[in-house]
Amino acid sequence: MVRPELLSPPRSGLLSAAFDDLGVRPGPDGGTLRVWSAHAEAMQLLIFDDVDLDWAIETVPMDAVGGGVFAASSPLLRPGARYAVRVAGPHGPGNTFNPQSLLIEPYSRGLVVGGFGDWRSVVVDGGFDWGGSTKPAVPLDRTILYEGHVKGMTKRHPHVPPALHGTYAGLAHPAMIEHFLSLGVTSIELLPVHAFATEPRLLHLGLSNYWGYNSLNFFTPHAPYATAASRAEGPEAVLREFKGMVKLLHEAGLEVILDVVYNHTAEEGIGGPRTSLRGIDNRSYYRQTAEGAYIDETGCGNAVNTSTDAAARLVLDSLRYWSEEVQIDGFRFDLAVTLGRDERHSFQPDHPLLTAIREDPALARVKKIAEPWDVGMGGWQTGNFGDGWLEWNDRYRDRVRNFWLSDIDYARRAEHAPVGVGGFATRLAGSSNTFSDERGPLASVNFVTAHDGFTLRDLVSYDVKHNLGNGEQNRDGADTNRSFNHGAEGATDDERVLAARRKAMRNLMGTLLLSAGVPMITAGDESGRTQRGNNNAYCHDSALTWLSWEHAPWQQDLFAHTQRLLRLRRENPALRPVRFARQGERIPSATVMEWFDENGATMSSDGWTDPSHRTVQWVASSTPEVEEANRILLIVHGDENPTEVTLPGIPDATAYVSLWSSADERPDDRTPRFAPGDVVAVPGTSMRLFRVE
Repeated sequence: MVRPELLSPPRSGLLSAAFDDLGVRPGPDGGTLRVWSAHAEAMQLLIFDDVDLDWAIETVPMDAVGGGVFAASSPLLRPGARYAVRVAGPHGPGNTFNPQSLLIEPYSRGLVVGGFGDWRSVVVDGGFDWGGSTKPAVPLDRTILYEGHVKGMTKRHPHVPPALHGTYAGLAHPAMIEHFLSLGVTSIELLPVHAFATEPRLLHLGLSNYWGYNSLNFFTPHAPYATAASRAEGPEAVLREFKGMVKLLHEAGLEVILDVVYNHTAEEGIGGPRTSLRGIDNRSYYRQTAEGAYIDETGCGNAVNTSTDAAARLVLDSLRYWSEEVQIDGFRFDLAVTLGRDERHSFQPDHPLLTAIREDPALARVKKIAEPWDVGMGGWQTGNFGDGWLEWNDRYRDRVRNFWLSDIDYARRAEHAPVGVGGFATRLAGSSNTFSDERGPLASVNFVTAHDGFTLRDLVSYDVKHNLGNGEQNRDGADTNRSFNHGAEGATDDERVLAARRKAMRNLMGTLLLSAGVPMITAGDESGRTQRGNNNAYCHDSALTWLSWEHAPWQQDLFAHTQRLLRLRRENPALRPVRFARQGERIPSATVMEWFDENGATMSSDGWTDPSHRTVQWVASSTPEVEEANRILLIVHGDENPTEVTLPGIPDATAYVSLWSSADERPDDRTPRFAPGDVVAVPGTSMRLFRVE
């Protein structure tokens, strides 16, 4: 008989068996807790009364069992038990042990709070009846990301019961599901839902960390987003409500994507709270110099040191948990470059953690989206994350904003815009200059706005940020927004300005939803939500950031345009290629692209770069693999002066059927037909889409 250990090589690095079964594991006589620390000298498990969190009813010394792991068992370590660990260790640079600190165990599935900065881990059973629901597994080419905040999306919805406002249960209410489905999105990307805390600085200002990018723990759902009934029942009920949300969204065919913050924690810089990793093994878990000074590549006070196997494994195990136990469909990795930095703090695309995330069977089918930058040296890495990763494409964002906003602003003060249409067309066609042929256009997550920055409405209404309410004298938030107020800063009753803004929003949304790649809509942009010019509203848990569901007629029109565009994207595979085309080859599920000028002639090389030439016609032809052949024509006119466009003569084309125009205040249900060679009037700064027959 072959010994089991000979059947496969031993695991090493972050996959080492030494890191298996960390946290609490139940047993017939209670449970066993395993905690890793490379530098600790002693560790204790404390179990607390169910009501009085200051009353430790049992203290158990933890034994060093090898590989840096300390373990202890107790019959009291059962579901519902409140517990913490104390850790003692040496003094010296990089070590911040304090044997009196009560610490969150890093693999905790539940948390309760006793007071400011006073937390207890909670054992949860985690049992849940999924009732046969499965992950929707939406193909990437059909994926429409909808980025929103659990509380912000539901807090003011008139058809969500008040008891469910701002909650996980509220997000899965039929009224919210109807909104998602009627709009046409497929994947709800939630701002952080890992347990998080508000920084003392914000509390002093009477503000709060609304967005949630300040993680306390990587396994526990944020309890304040649960209903009052679930919170009163405890962490088990909070987790059950979260899973119930996922189940109902899945049954509706909607994916759940989590924005995860593994790059830093709520312990901030040295001198900040000691709640978990800092007290367990500061030297191993945070990036720092030999002298113990933090190397802050996140701008948040600390950076998790994923060059150590234990920290990398903590991240990987958290992802596995949410993917398998909570049935999450994908993850958007905040400041993902930090996760891929080695022991010299340099980014490596083949970093062991990034490789493990890509290759782990438990994560094989989840969507993996990188925010491909951080604030450290060499921190901008768009296009460099490799196979298996999608990336937020900031180059797309900037070029699209420039074309429709800052270029138009420039042109009003000069004879013409500063650049031609070439760079914009490259982004429209899938950013092949950023992503390799092997990765294709679907590696690009296209976005014009996100939670961080101006909303779509504010982007066309403000030239500068208005962040005084954040308490930092307007110093915070991006200064370069590529925005344009169209002639008045903020609120105005000038109908000329308002009409220009509405059309600009339609142009931006139209570009986003007609571009090759995976589009991401920011919640509320489909109806023109405003934050009154605040481009960094992370600290406002108020009507400023909550979605309003009372919409003026023009907002209803914008919603209808977004609906129409999403339907047209579904119906026309030429708009959502899986692969880049290559000249002279037939590439399945690619889109063959032809470019024409306003006269219907093939675009000249000079035409791409001429700043006085801002009109292009794009014919995209699908290469059938699993859908019928399809061709579209998109006219883009990036100049405020109207023009006339001659529709091109292309092989086998007999007609152009009009599908959508950004010049219309409300989508036109008529579908007029035109012939090749017909001349079409195109208003200033507008787009028009046709199906080619």
